[in-house]
Amino acid sequence: MTAEIHKHPKTIASRLTEDLTEAIVRGEIPAGKKLSEPDLARRYEVSRGPLREALRRLEGRGLVRHVPHAGARVVTLDRDEILELSVVREALEGMAARLAAERMSDAEIDALRRLLDEHEKTVQRTQGREYFQQEGDLDFHYRIVQGSRNPKLIALLCGDLYHLVRMYRYRASQNVSRPHKALAEHRRVVDAIAERDGELAELLIRRHLGASRASIADQLGGRNEREGASA
Repeated sequence: MTAEIHKHPKTIASRLTEDLTEAIVRGEIPAGKKLSEPDLARRYEVSRGPLREALRRLEGRGLVRHVPHAGARVVTLDRDEILELSVVREALEGMAARLAAERMSDAEIDALRRLLDEHEKTVQRTQGREYFQQEGDLDFHYRIVQGSRNPKLIALLCGDLYHLVRMYRYRASQNVSRPHKALAEHRRVVDAIAERDGELAELLIRRHLGASRASIADQLGGRNEREGASA
């Protein structure tokens, strides 16, 4: 018997949820794709019970939609939905950065600088082609939001919206003009937080997210034009 059989189904479902989340966020399972339970069960070597639990969790994260009589599909956000989401994120994360400048400890700020040093290695390793942050404590934006100490902001930005935001952030990370710029912008935000300048921290994070939104808009606009030309 394999070790997998001895794991509790909830443990398998949790691990599978994280694996599928990363595959969806990174586009390995593309937007709009129908999710075949038999195919996924074979691919991830799991039984249907934990798989169905994982799909329910993904639906809760907003990454999967259940279509009546058609099964589960990876969520597809159109250009307008992505831009609307980014506007909401820009406002909320701006507030989070302002609060983080007031509430983050010096030790947390030092840890944030070390995190960006690690991110710089990633950018260098990909020769500036990609800057994609892993989730949770390895995510610069997640750390900023947690540093706000505001439970409502944390619930929204690290909960309900988090993985949808990561989907469109991954697209922006693949724009060759953005990784070095994004890293530099992150460092300026940390400098403002370290100076306890909440107004500047909010301004810089909103400017940073606005640049990311413009990058996404350009990519989606170009894609839509190409699709229209080939139709």
